[in-house]
Amino acid sequence: MASLNGRKVAILTEEGFEQVELTSPKEALEQAGATVHVISPKSGKIKAWDKTNWGIEINVDKQLSEVSPDDYDALVLPGGVLNPDKLRQNKDAVAFASAFLDEGKPVAAICHGPQLLIETGMIRGRRLTSYPSLQTDLKNAGADWVDEEVVVDNGLVTSRRPDDLEAFNRKAIEEIGEGVHHV
Repeated sequence: MASLNGRKVAILTEEGFEQVELTSPKEALEQAGATVHVISPKSGKIKAWDKTNWGIEINVDKQLSEVSPDDYDALVLPGGVLNPDKLRQNKDAVAFASAFLDEGKPVAAICHGPQLLIETGMIRGRRLTSYPSLQTDLKNAGADWVDEEVVVDNGLVTSRRPDDLEAFNRKAIEEIGEGVHHV
């Protein structure tokens, strides 16, 4: 397992993220030595969605308006239906995610998380996966969508659902360990 000592990872999220899709990668990245910040347009605490109902509240470490993509080595986008739908309508969130793709920094998105990547206009020709309901949207955005547990394309790591988290976390750590990819 790659050591991520000295690496800083941003988890960009809104209310309604799928609980385990944030808590599991965060824990795995921290165990690998990374500093992980939960970043949101909101401040204070935000609520998780846990399968069929509201879940835990987690602390927002930094407000989106206070940070720059330059502060971080990688980006993680958890799923949940409400969370990416809110983020994709936020021009600052779209710009934040775009900067990571533009610079070739690792981006790891699971389940509905890739929805935000559509808004960047930067996934044409990229191979990825997502929750199955997004496949048409991603294909229409020019992505090469496949139904696999985890897909890696030049530092872009994607998975379909919570059942894929073990593989997703492992590949995210590997890609963040490798650093910037020049596409």
